[in-house]
Amino acid sequence: MTVVIHPAFVLLMQTAAAEAPDAIDPPSSSVDAAAEILDAYQAYLDGFLEVTRRAEGRFLRRDWRDGQRDAAERLTLYAAAVDRAVAGLRGRLRRPEGEDDAEFKTRFQRLVLGRGDAEVAGTFFNSVVRRVLGTRGVDARTEFTAEAIDPRKEGRDGPLHRAIEADGVTAALFIELFRGTGMLDAFADVEADAALCAEAAREQLAAEADGVQAAEALPFLFYRNKAAYLVARVRLASEDVKPLVVPLENRREGVRPDAVLTDPDEVHRVFSFARSYFHADTRRPRDTVAFLRTLMPAKPVHELYTSIGHNRHGKTELYRELAEHLTDPDARFMRAEGVRGLVMIVFTLRGYNVVFKVIRDVFGAPKDVDREQVMDRYRLVFARDRVGRLADAQEFEHLRFPRDRFDPDILDELLTRARASVIEDGDRIVIKHLYTERRLRPLDIYLRESEPEAAEAAVIEYGNAIRDLACANIFPGDLLLKNFGVSRHGRVIFYDYDELALLIDVRFRALPAARNEDEEMSAEPFFSVDEKDVFPEQWLPFLVPAGPLREIFLREHGDLLTVDFWSGMQRRQETGEIPDFYPYPQTRRLRLSDPEPASGRSMSF
Repeated sequence: MTVVIHPAFVLLMQTAAAEAPDAIDPPSSSVDAAAEILDAYQAYLDGFLEVTRRAEGRFLRRDWRDGQRDAAERLTLYAAAVDRAVAGLRGRLRRPEGEDDAEFKTRFQRLVLGRGDAEVAGTFFNSVVRRVLGTRGVDARTEFTAEAIDPRKEGRDGPLHRAIEADGVTAALFIELFRGTGMLDAFADVEADAALCAEAAREQLAAEADGVQAAEALPFLFYRNKAAYLVARVRLASEDVKPLVVPLENRREGVRPDAVLTDPDEVHRVFSFARSYFHADTRRPRDTVAFLRTLMPAKPVHELYTSIGHNRHGKTELYRELAEHLTDPDARFMRAEGVRGLVMIVFTLRGYNVVFKVIRDVFGAPKDVDREQVMDRYRLVFARDRVGRLADAQEFEHLRFPRDRFDPDILDELLTRARASVIEDGDRIVIKHLYTERRLRPLDIYLRESEPEAAEAAVIEYGNAIRDLACANIFPGDLLLKNFGVSRHGRVIFYDYDELALLIDVRFRALPAARNEDEEMSAEPFFSVDEKDVFPEQWLPFLVPAGPLREIFLREHGDLLTVDFWSGMQRRQETGEIPDFYPYPQTRRLRLSDPEPASGRSMSF
């Protein structure tokens, strides 16, 4: 079978294993190679789903600490499964001599035909085969490229969702939705809470509420942190659909709904790229993503796959989305807006909402980290709960782009300041290592260019972001405005990780008082300072510029400049407290008298 490859896609699929050979084809392949790869994938998937399925029990037992351990464990499964498969197949695969597909690829394609997760299995196949063969560039004979299954079409295997007939929005409708969770007996007061949900939904849907003819719910919950999300949609008489998402909490008195969300933008925030991945028990990721896209049409496919835990396939979808963007002859890589970084060279693609970050060869003063330490910080972010305040980063290797797609100034900087990562190969630029993140508006620029009301909200959000990170045992390190960005929803998110640390590893100190005039006038500190020492009272001149915005920051967040705040947060970490983080507006919560978010502030979202 000969595959026609999208020309732009050829520019992108360049990942290769460092330990694999470059030019020598391995000996003859095993007839059973395809079946072995599928068996390895199935073993991975079984482990993935086994960990995922623990989430319900953790939720019902309020076992939050082990839930966190499960989330960390699941992140390790893919790489370990690929490593095992590669070890078993090394030396047993060979590239075909002609243009037809390799037999092991054709057979694998037949084996996964009809599976609800065929696209994810194909990504696993690629991960294994590229490592075994030492592929550099793209080889459509041995890997799956442009013929990917379209994740935008739902229902190939029949509807995934459960349908409930409705005559408007009623408490009875919500009782049926709660019944479908399989945990109705665990609810504290299902009838009262169903009535409360119906009232909130009618208020939000307004005149459309009476036109609701059916609810369609996914048959599994989405677990993350201390919450479980019932994800559904309502179908109107007009044939339009609206999201219907109900976050559930398990309190001491039992399970209770905490909010009702019917606004696509609010559902977007629940599935944000700045939050950890859900544990959702689905064997049909393609249909799950297709359903989610009906709730969030603007949400990129790669972010939806990533949000349900299939982050490796999310990378595959990101490749394809980028390839599609590069079909535009006017698409050019350009410097990203904002202050030039001392550690990263950051660029973007016109009209694309992703930035690309390449590590510099030499870091500017006062940075005191090396390349491996920077990469360790990114690994730390990957493994942590990002609580809506840290941008998810994807790591790529050996990407190739046409030289003429780069603006001259960014190309010059890449070739002269990042030689360890960027090389020329004829009319192609090869980037051996980079990170991608969602593009955000730098906070310093946003504050300068926004109307006063928006700027005031953003500077309050800036303080909220620092608080939330502290609650999650994260200290950003470099708190300058330029290291934070603003999403299209107005949320402030941190994205510069080279100085990031665990909060408990930092020593917060008050400045010692000078004992005499010589110490007071000294240009150098008259007291010893360790590399982990931080002095919060020194921050103010470097954070918000003097003027009205600084006054607002001090009014709302002045305690961030005290040792007491940070020491208190460290004590909370030492007790093992697991805080609550709500990815939706406080005004959506059904009981406003309930405990506030972890930061102790009423967050806007």
